[in-house]
Amino acid sequence: MPEPVPNAELLRSLGRLVRGLSALFWGLPIALLACFYVVRGEGLRPFGVGPPLLTTGLLAFGLWQLGDFQKQERVWRAALDRARLLSLVNLFLSPFLYWWNKIPANEFFFTMVLLLTFSALLFLASLNLVLRRLGAMLPDEGLRLETRQFTALNLNLLFVTFLVAATYLLLGQFRALPPWLGIIMGLLDQGSFWFLILLVLLPLAMTMALLWKTKEVILDNVFGGHPPG
Repeated sequence: MPEPVPNAELLRSLGRLVRGLSALFWGLPIALLACFYVVRGEGLRPFGVGPPLLTTGLLAFGLWQLGDFQKQERVWRAALDRARLLSLVNLFLSPFLYWWNKIPANEFFFTMVLLLTFSALLFLASLNLVLRRLGAMLPDEGLRLETRQFTALNLNLLFVTFLVAATYLLLGQFRALPPWLGIIMGLLDQGSFWFLILLVLLPLAMTMALLWKTKEVILDNVFGGHPPG
C-alpha cells in the first residue's frame, strides 16, 4: 500500500537534509584548504578563481538542500536564511582571494579578503545556530544535548577569534603604542596567523562532528542506517 503524500514529502525533505549535511561536512574542510592554498601557495594558481568559487558554492548548495525541511518553523527558517545569506556573501567574495594573490599591493583586494575572513567566521557561527535549531527538532535527546553544548563552545571560540583579529587590526592602525601593547603586538606579529588558524580549526572540527552526528541520527532513525535513494 503506498504511503500517504505527507509522509512521502517528509521523506524527500529528509533525503535532501541528509545530502545537505553531507555537502556541508565535506565542503567545510575543502573550502578551507582551497582558500588557504589560493592565498598562501602557488599550486592552485593555474585554476584561477575556480577552487574558491566551487568550494564556497558547495557550502551554499548544502544549505539550500536543508530548506525543504520544516518550512513552517520560523526560528529554524530564520537561522537557515541568515546562514544562506552569509554563504552567498562568501561565494561572491571568494574570487578576491585569487586576485589578491595576483596583486597583493592592491588595498581594495586586501579589504575584500578581510571582509571575506570576517564573513566566513560569521558563517561558521551561523551554521552552528542552524545545527542547534535542527537538533532541537529531531527526536534524539542525546543529539539535542550534544548540539547545545558544542555549539555554545564553538560560538564562544569564534567570538574570541573575532575579538583577537579585530583587536590586532585596530592596534595596527596606531603608530605609537604603550610598551605593554607593543609587546603584545610583537607576539601577535610573530604567531598571529597560526594562532588564529588554531582558534578556527577547533570549532571547525567540532562543527563537522555535529554535522556527521546529525546526519547519522537521521539515517538511523528514519532510513534505518541507509542513505535515501
